Formats: sequence, C-alpha cells, structure tokens
Amino acid sequence: MSELFDRLQRLFHEGHGVEVPDLRDDARFAPPEVRPAAVLIAVTDRAEPGVLLTHRPETMRAHPGQVAFPGGKIDPGEDAVEAALREAQEELGIDPGHVRVIGASDRFVTGSGYDVTPVLALIPPDLPIVPAPHEVSAWFEAPLRYILDSANHVQKIGVFRGYERPYLEIEWQGHRIWGVTAAIIHNLSRRLAWQEVVNG
Repeated sequence: MSELFDRLQRLFHEGHGVEVPDLRDDARFAPPEVRPAAVLIAVTDRAEPGVLLTHRPETMRAHPGQVAFPGGKIDPGEDAVEAALREAQEELGIDPGHVRVIGASDRFVTGSGYDVTPVLALIPPDLPIVPAPHEVSAWFEAPLRYILDSANHVQKIGVFRGYERPYLEIEWQGHRIWGVTAAIIHNLSRRLAWQEVVNG
C-alpha cells in the first residue's frame, strides 16, 4: 500500500465530512440545462507529488488552448468515476488499471453548461503518457504543493456574456491555469489539509 494514497484518502474523507462554505461555482452563469461531465485529478505517487494537466489544442471548438484536467462528458450508463477514467485513457493513454481512485469531490457547474464532477486519484510515478493529438496539444505535471497553496491563487475579473465575473488564475512555469480548472483546484484545496499531504 502507498503511504501517499493512505494519507490522501484519509484527508479527503476528513475534508469532505465537514461543511465548507462558499465553494466556487459558476451555476449562476449556466444555461437552464446542464450536461454531466467528469475530470480526473491524477496525483503522481512520488516524494514531491504532482498533478497531471493538459493543454487543449487551439483547434478545439470549446475552450481552445486552455489548461484542463483530462475529462469530458459522462456517457449513458457511466458514473463520474468511470467517465473520468475513460477520458484519461482516451486523452493521455492512462490505463485505468494503474489508477487508484480516492473519491469524487465537489461538483462544479460551468457557465458553458456542464455539471463537472472532479475525481481525485493516485497514479504511479513516471507512468508512460501517450497524448491524443486531437484532444491534447501538450501535457505537464505541476507540483501538488504549489497548485493547492491558495497563496498562488490570484483573483481576476473577466467579462463573460457581457457581464463582469471573478475567476482565479494559477501561474506555474509559464502555464496559465485558470477558469474552471483553477476553481476546481481551489475548492479541493479548501477540502484537503494539503500541507499534511505533501509534508507527511
């Protein structure tokens, strides 16, 4: 058994067992009907754990060029965990058999009309990654310690459908993590005693 898995699982369940007020959500900007989706927050099992993130190709119709977790729509007959694992395999070639699921975190309704369930999981270090070029232009691993630290979550204001709205941005080595992805990270950081994750 992995010490990091045990620690993450304990802190995940402790953090989700209490009420956390004012988690971020964009439901007020969403259309009347939203579609269920899921993403995989894949943490690497190493002394300094990281999180896998992707860049969406500039040619994609939705959110071109943005940093994202592997994920997508939940297909009929799937639950969020199954969808997140399938999408991670399709986008990055991650074999679901190598993924140890910790749990589903707080759902995030996006302004573009998706009800996204983030699924936290642990993967082996240095797992071979084979990105699908039509869905992933590049991928990187950002330190878990860095992205969960709220000191690195910068509040910004943007315009969406003619209205000003706040959003978060996390900058790491030239990678701009923002919008839904940054908001999901921020919510998770409020659920996890993340200093205990990285410091043991």
